[in-house]
Amino acid sequence: MENQRIALLGIVVEDTNMVNQVNELLHQYRQGIVGRMGVPHRTRDLCIISVVLEADQDTISALSGKLGAIKGISSKVLYAK
Repeated sequence: MENQRIALLGIVVEDTNMVNQVNELLHQYRQGIVGRMGVPHRTRDLCIISVVLEADQDTISALSGKLGAIKGISSKVLYAK
C-alpha cells in the first residue's frame, strides 16, 4: 500500500464515437478505480468523466496516457499529496 497514490483523473470525451474505447480501458484498470462519475454536456456534444484512483503512479500514468492517445479524448491527472 505504501507505493499506492490517490489521484483524480479527468477525461474529456470530444468524440463520443470513442466512448466504448474509453470504457474498455477503464474496465481494464478497474482494480485501481475507487469511483467514477460521468457528466454529459449535451449542448456541446461531449462528456466529462472524473475517476478517482488508488494505484501506483506508473499504473495511473499508463491509463492516462492510453486514454490521451485515443482520437478525440483528453485526460489529465491530479495527485493527492
